[in-house]
Amino acid sequence: MLPLSLSRLPRPPAPTRLIRAIDPRVPLVLKRQLIEPLLNRTFAEPLAEGEFDVLEGRRISLHIEDLGVALTLTLEEERFRLSPEQGEATIRGGWREFLCLATRREDPDALFFQRRLVIEGDTELGLMVKNLLDSREEGLAQGRLGEWLARFERMARQER
Repeated sequence: MLPLSLSRLPRPPAPTRLIRAIDPRVPLVLKRQLIEPLLNRTFAEPLAEGEFDVLEGRRISLHIEDLGVALTLTLEEERFRLSPEQGEATIRGGWREFLCLATRREDPDALFFQRRLVIEGDTELGLMVKNLLDSREEGLAQGRLGEWLARFERMARQER
């Protein structure tokens, strides 16, 4: 038997294509187990201080268009939860724009004014969420979430 040459093996899917293919197949229960603890740890202090209380019983969707990922967040008993329902407001854009928002590499207002990120639906709710995220000086790129964001960015750079 001849050894299979590595050059003849298919390339693994790029992270964006892989996510686009897998995300619709991942049940909400599994997404909750992965995403909710991450968000609640990342935002533990502002959640405890009541900074996100305006979201209690409200829903906001994040739609990362080029990844085909849409998540709807709500706040229940001072904890973020993923909701199966549509958001009252949606923040829509590409993964790079969300990464810039999360890491504060670019001014959040500029991302919205340049329409790289768009708020649809209840714009007042969307602006409140944007302002809450903007008020976090260190951004979201801290702890485990920050590690995941950095890892994803490195993988995406390699796919170019």
